[in-house]
Amino acid sequence: MWRRAVTALALGTGAGGAAIATSDDPAKTLKICTHLPPRLFRDSVAAATIAFDYQYSLLGLEPDSEAWHKAKHETHLRSANRLQELCFRNGGIYIKLGQHIAQLEYVVPAEYVQTMRASMLKRCPVSSLEEVRGVFKKDIGELPEKVFAEFDPVPIASASLAQVHAATTHDGKKVAVKVQHDHLTDTSVIDIATVDLVVNALHYVFPTFDYRWLVDEIRESAPKELDFLCEAQNSERCLVNFRKLSPHIANSIYIPKVYWNLSSSRILTMEYMDAKEVTDVKGIKDTGIRPVDVSNLVNKAFAEMIFKHGFVHCDPHAANMMIRPLPQDSKKWFGWKRPQLILLDHGLYKELDYSMRMNYASLWKALVLADEKAIKEYSVRLGAGDDLYALFAGVLTMKPWKSVIDPSVGHLVLDGNNTDRSEVQMYASLYLPQISELLRRLPRKILLMLKTNDCLRAVNHVLVGGSPLESFETIARTSCEALFEAKRMERTFFLHRFITWLEEVLMELRLFIFFKIAPHYYLLSN
Repeated sequence: MWRRAVTALALGTGAGGAAIATSDDPAKTLKICTHLPPRLFRDSVAAATIAFDYQYSLLGLEPDSEAWHKAKHETHLRSANRLQELCFRNGGIYIKLGQHIAQLEYVVPAEYVQTMRASMLKRCPVSSLEEVRGVFKKDIGELPEKVFAEFDPVPIASASLAQVHAATTHDGKKVAVKVQHDHLTDTSVIDIATVDLVVNALHYVFPTFDYRWLVDEIRESAPKELDFLCEAQNSERCLVNFRKLSPHIANSIYIPKVYWNLSSSRILTMEYMDAKEVTDVKGIKDTGIRPVDVSNLVNKAFAEMIFKHGFVHCDPHAANMMIRPLPQDSKKWFGWKRPQLILLDHGLYKELDYSMRMNYASLWKALVLADEKAIKEYSVRLGAGDDLYALFAGVLTMKPWKSVIDPSVGHLVLDGNNTDRSEVQMYASLYLPQISELLRRLPRKILLMLKTNDCLRAVNHVLVGGSPLESFETIARTSCEALFEAKRMERTFFLHRFITWLEEVLMELRLFIFFKIAPHYYLLSN
């Protein structure tokens, strides 16, 4: 453990020394690097305290006994609170780490998820106006009150990496200005090194606690998320994908326009959006939109990204999605307006290669249709292994294995009072070593898909009380469409194309029976 601590300290010190030597402003960089010792001290104390708490609290207790489960639950809560406080005290990348944990339901113990989810999106740091003005002066060359006709000094939102201010351009357009927290780019190297220390220290004490992949993911994604020009490019690429690859729903997806002349790597100026947050159920209803239609649109949009585009927005929590009535739309569904989904915060995207996308689509098709043989085959192809494929299916669906392979209608449906949720939570606690091993095996892109799934389930839970049958119909249809499109691209001869068409017709008939007829028969028979 101490060897890892010394290594992390050496890396942090080396990174700090290199930063000072190469900086345009050595004095400022030296000041930034003074954050390293207190961060390392806080990290070391937190890691040691958490490790000692687990060892001491469970000492002498019979595994799986009632006293052991109670002690473990209480230790999880204490440790989650310590980790939460550490994230807030250190700020920056640490808060991003906490947000990652908050979105990994059933992948980490529920106590950690619930603790982080209750606070990490609400207690983000806020930069002072002087710090914001400093970022503008360095990046744009002018102060914000010069760049814009009006600039609200009070941010309308704040996140782990940046905050957003309302402003008006000199030609009268209202915009949202995303400004990165000052010095974050410089301190991120130190933050990642010290986060690495915490995770490695815990893994040293508890070999089954192996979340080093999470640090690797943050190390890879943080530089991209800190470059707002990269975020702007992602947003435009996402919109192009919907227009070219999913034209049937392209009008229902909107991404704010980027003002490139008023943007830099740390400042992103976008079209201001007057819309409701995706989980503001009352506000959505007040605009004349049904929450169930919002749920269906969100599920459809992300299914298209995952299975057809292969370029996926991997941070779809509530604050990053907004809803408004579809503009210039005279059509209504039984008096309700049609929704338009506005996607925000395009910093974290993952690109799925063709093979991974097809295997993932095949796996979800198998999960929805309860095809046990195919579930195992494609889980193994994605890296779960012959021994952990059932656990992988459970993590993906939040269902125990007996429900995953149950051929009855709605076998994957989750509702607000679903007892399967508590059962899977129990499994997550009991099988933590196996879950850690599964996460170690899976490609990091698939791990981000797990996070995306959890975010979408959380949104669906607020909108419609769970994951309804319609959401799985969307997944089944979109994954099948992607698979048949791939077959059509591969099969050039007429006979082969005819066979593909016939397979598609038969699958459409099967899905129609499964999702449209079988539910009614099930209701009548009960």
